[in-house]
Amino acid sequence: MFTNNAAALLLFPIAMSTGEQMGVSVTPFAITIMMGASASFATPIGYQTNMMVYGPGGYRFSDFLKIGVPMNVIMWITASLLIPLIWPF
Repeated sequence: MFTNNAAALLLFPIAMSTGEQMGVSVTPFAITIMMGASASFATPIGYQTNMMVYGPGGYRFSDFLKIGVPMNVIMWITASLLIPLIWPF
């Protein structure tokens, strides 16, 4: 299993070469990877702090899905709309 940091590290060279081949700024691609790697709300195993509160908080796996999946969707939509506006290609 990969951590979010490892996934970002593996995807960055691909995004960088894609941006360079397209002749556009690499910054929006890098920001997108950073935001995607940080959006680990849907499961307790998504991030270390999720696991830290999972047991002591008495949460169930479904609790993370109920709140985390909508948060991931909100994050996805917000990033898709704002990243090109803030960091244009």
